[in-house]
Amino acid sequence: MSKTEKIVAVKGMNDILPADSHLWQLFENTAQSVVQSYGFQQIRTPIVENTALFSRAIGAVTDIVEKEMYSFEDSMNGDKLTLRPEGTAGVVRAVIEHNLVYEGPKRVWYTGPMFRHERPQRGRYRQFYQFGCEAVGFNGPDIDAEMIMLCRRLWDDLGLENIRLELNSIGDAEERARHRVDLIAYLEKHEDVLDAEAKRRLHSNPLRILDTKNPALQEIVTAAPKLLDYLGEESLAHFNGVRKILDHNNIPYVINPRLVRGLDYYNRTVFEWVTDALGSQGTVCAGGRYDPLIASFGGKPTPAVGFAMGIERLLELMKEAGEPAAPDQCDVYLVHQGEAAQLQAFVLGERLRDAGLDVVMHASTANGPGSFKTQMKKADGSGASFAVIIGEDEVANHTASVKAMRAEEGSAQQSTVPFDDVVDFVVDQITDSGDHHHHVHDEHCNH
Repeated sequence: MSKTEKIVAVKGMNDILPADSHLWQLFENTAQSVVQSYGFQQIRTPIVENTALFSRAIGAVTDIVEKEMYSFEDSMNGDKLTLRPEGTAGVVRAVIEHNLVYEGPKRVWYTGPMFRHERPQRGRYRQFYQFGCEAVGFNGPDIDAEMIMLCRRLWDDLGLENIRLELNSIGDAEERARHRVDLIAYLEKHEDVLDAEAKRRLHSNPLRILDTKNPALQEIVTAAPKLLDYLGEESLAHFNGVRKILDHNNIPYVINPRLVRGLDYYNRTVFEWVTDALGSQGTVCAGGRYDPLIASFGGKPTPAVGFAMGIERLLELMKEAGEPAAPDQCDVYLVHQGEAAQLQAFVLGERLRDAGLDVVMHASTANGPGSFKTQMKKADGSGASFAVIIGEDEVANHTASVKAMRAEEGSAQQSTVPFDDVVDFVVDQITDSGDHHHHVHDEHCNH
């Protein structure tokens, strides 16, 4: 009889296991609290959208649409659908569909999985997670600067250093068109040294050539006409407005004239947060204005600016910076022996949770309920501050034994406490020692 074949995860899709989840939760909780402190509200859009949304948003000739999107036909009704490769298009679709800016501009944030069929590598997966913000309906340089300062606060709160800000303005469409003519003429003079990719982009997307990583082309692109020199009065005033706010708030940045976007709907401010700590894949967060996008989706012309960051890369940086210890599994571990003791343990477990404590109750395994010794080992391994022990004697006397698992040598290790007083006793001990691993919840808060 053949052995049943084991089913494994799809290539490039990875599991986030319990040992790592504390780092994810730390990032998510920190990011959420930072964006809320700037007045952003969460928006959740579907993972699946109509394929046309992305070919319009990202451009049908880009690598993402040509090679990387997970697109398929719905076998039920023939709809052409795609797993979202990024977050902005879905948010913009929702803004238009639900007329979200009717009563005024909106600041929204989102997080969740995105999908791209690219070669899996360190910190890059085919299902990857992003966190992003979009501010829709604001047209001044102030919101651009606010977005940048929000990112800076997030890096500080996560304890991340060595992330630097690069800034540029890519002006408006007519300014880019004038620059494009001169850029193509300049690059054509050097066509003999352009690589295959640059030649392919020369007429379809010449701005992206400035972004090349090819060492042989660096000298040529450095000397190429700079888009900043083509900015009109309004674009320049907007860019200077962003810089003025950043300067006033001591946010350091480098103007990188080669920082561009390959898509027509981006305009004016573009920024990236870059690090050298992850090797060549330096960008951890990219953002900018996309004022023309909403109109190109069929909405009323509405200014917008946003950013997105790859969570996996930021977690790599958090690990490099010295990973915070995983929180303990619980405050209290319930040890019990015998059926009557188990019933009492359930009652006590619920009372302790009512008081806002995290409680793990010992449960049977294939080897049975486990001896006191086995259970105490588990209690120790759980990181609990206290083990609450109920055996036959305790049941008969309506008591429980409370053992301090992290007590210093020589201090009282174990106390016998009347059953009805156990919760108050444990809460007092934890509060006095300041030892609870992350909380005693306020029992009225929504946790």
